Amino acid sequence: MAGNGPGMLYVTMQPREGLSLDQFHEWYNNEHGPTRLRLPHIFTNGLRYRATDGQQPHFLAVYDVTSMSHLETPTYTELRANRSTREAATIGQVDVDRRFLDLVAAQESPLFAPIEKLTDAEAEGIVLVSVKVSLKPGVEGAEEAVTKWYREEHIPMLAKIPGWLRSRVFRAPSAIEGAGSPVEIVTLHEYAKVNGLDGPEHKAAMNTPWRDDIFAKYIAQKSRRTYELFYVFSPAPRDLEHLSRLPQTAAFRTADGKIATTPGQKDAAIDAYVTTADVLTIPYRLEGNPSPTAPTVAFSNSLLTSLHMWDPLVAIIKTERPDLRILRYDTRGRYDVPSPPVPANLDMLSDDLATLLTALRIPKLHAMVGVSMGGATTLKFALKYPELVEKFVACDFNVASSDANTAAWKERIAVAQGPDGGIRKLAGLTVERWFHPHTMTEKKDVAEWMTEMVAANSVQGFRYSCQALWNYNMREEMKNSTVRGLFVVGEGDGKGALVKAMDGFKGLLGQNGCELKIVPLAGHLPMSEAPREFWEAIASFI
Repeated sequence: MAGNGPGMLYVTMQPREGLSLDQFHEWYNNEHGPTRLRLPHIFTNGLRYRATDGQQPHFLAVYDVTSMSHLETPTYTELRANRSTREAATIGQVDVDRRFLDLVAAQESPLFAPIEKLTDAEAEGIVLVSVKVSLKPGVEGAEEAVTKWYREEHIPMLAKIPGWLRSRVFRAPSAIEGAGSPVEIVTLHEYAKVNGLDGPEHKAAMNTPWRDDIFAKYIAQKSRRTYELFYVFSPAPRDLEHLSRLPQTAAFRTADGKIATTPGQKDAAIDAYVTTADVLTIPYRLEGNPSPTAPTVAFSNSLLTSLHMWDPLVAIIKTERPDLRILRYDTRGRYDVPSPPVPANLDMLSDDLATLLTALRIPKLHAMVGVSMGGATTLKFALKYPELVEKFVACDFNVASSDANTAAWKERIAVAQGPDGGIRKLAGLTVERWFHPHTMTEKKDVAEWMTEMVAANSVQGFRYSCQALWNYNMREEMKNSTVRGLFVVGEGDGKGALVKAMDGFKGLLGQNGCELKIVPLAGHLPMSEAPREFWEAIASFI
């Protein structure tokens, strides 16, 4: 049926004089594009190009569409109808030409890979040549003749050009727009950064009897634009670079509060979320060095805490290591669980981080740091995805569960669900168990802060996420680790019992084991209790 096939949303944009390019790019990269990429059943990708031919409009965005009929559904149309105030204000300062294109034909090089599957470094600079031809009105068979020439001669000849990757033929208007507008054929040709455009193979393709005949009989007008790719959209906002150049007044928050941006050179941050394969929302915070190529360190929090347990440490790192980009996220179970509920496990928690990195287009972490359940997750992640992390710091955790620990978790679930104080009662008991006596007496504000954080956890989330710490054993698996690691523990964790336990298994990591560092006057969360001392323990490794 017409309009049910794949196609493209093709949008050219020219910011008007007076609109800051930083504002334009930040809005586009952190709000507009990700909103569409969160609809993967409609859009498989979103790519931004800038002109290299000196012509206007300077910017082009293309989105591959799974079925053009989706663009008539409320899921898509309501995006445009319910624009944020910020989007409406920005788009009002941009000249926009938005077109729907139906895919007619495609041919790919054996070297072609979907751009969204490439890293940013691999994708940046890919060349796009966009050619539009309008057909002579009233000439019978024009569309079929032009399409046949593209399929059978022109594209096969372009395929001989060094660096050619793919050519596609589209028809405008799309079938979903109905008849009435003059038919145009739009062809998009992709080339590697280094290519043979304007070389002998290209000139040969532009000079054949068949081409001359097609243009003489059927084509009324031709236009040609050249572009280079400079940004690949993803469902997770990540553009700190342009955000850091904006004034504080440019801060943005979505109506549902799930996405917020903080501008500024020193404080630029993005609070947003990704959706897992089992449709669970994972909030994250990205901050630190705004460069998209800055080395990234990720932090995995403990059970019952949020990404804010790292606040004191992050403040230190942003001063001591301004070269680092910092990624934090809330482990599943903080706010919600899948429906129907499913107990978490370490594989699932590792997969959540891999999903987050993919959504943020981070090809490899510089380092990962985790504590308690986050420490077990960190080790599991390094074992399962060694290609995604250069090194890791695992803190205050065990490499294997025990029956005693499993029984203890079941008792804590009963407390959280009980009528006698519930999760708040559990919070008080937990923090007192976690923290060093020095923290409880000399840093009461820290203990109160952590107690409130724990008390805010979802009870159901705790019930199902704590099961990740039941029935696991990484002792044998960690012997094959290829990722460099460091173990860290607070001296008073478990009244010193965990120090002995971690000292006992530190030698199992990889071929040579790893070092264990002990943080004084700290218990189960040394990065929260003694952030400066914790940083001194890991600084040289990070």
